[in-house]
Parts: sequence; C-alpha cells; structure tokens
Amino acid sequence: HIFVCGSYRTGSDSQGVCSKKDSLQLLQYMERELSDRGLADVLVSSTGCLKVCDRGPAMVIYPENWWYGRFESEADIDNILDALEDGRPADAYLLA
Repeated sequence: HIFVCGSYRTGSDSQGVCSKKDSLQLLQYMERELSDRGLADVLVSSTGCLKVCDRGPAMVIYPENWWYGRFESEADIDNILDALEDGRPADAYLLA
C-alpha cells in the first residue's frame, strides 16, 4: 500500500508543502503507471499530513515502511516504482 501525503490537516483543506508541490497529481500518475505495469495488487491512497513538510512531497510504502520525500516529477515516480518492482527501496528518495 502506498500512502501519498495530501497535506490535509484536521478540519481543514490541504495546505502544506506536499499539496503545493502537486503530490495529488503525482498520485494520479502513479495509479495509471501501476495499472500499466500490471501491479493491480498495489493500492494507492492519499493521507493527511505526514509531518515531514520540510522534505515533501512525501509518501510511505507499507508494510515495508519505506518513507520517501522530495519526489517532484513523473520520472521520480518511475524510479520509485522501478525499485518497488525489484523489491528494493529507491535509495535516492528515502527519508532518514
């Protein structure tokens, strides 16, 4: 399961870094790309704020517990999904 930060805060609209850096548009690209790759068993959901705004946009891949940040393009998503298909983290985007 991939959780992509949508910058939602309790009782409010999205307002954080992830939303401003188009995380939800990248989520839509990710869903299409997963389908094109035949990875129908991978779910994608938007989340509230993941509280790593200084490193956003951000996402978490569960159950692996891989936290990613600073992915800002479709090419970045492709790199992350390539690594996921290989069963390894995409080190360039991992948050420490």
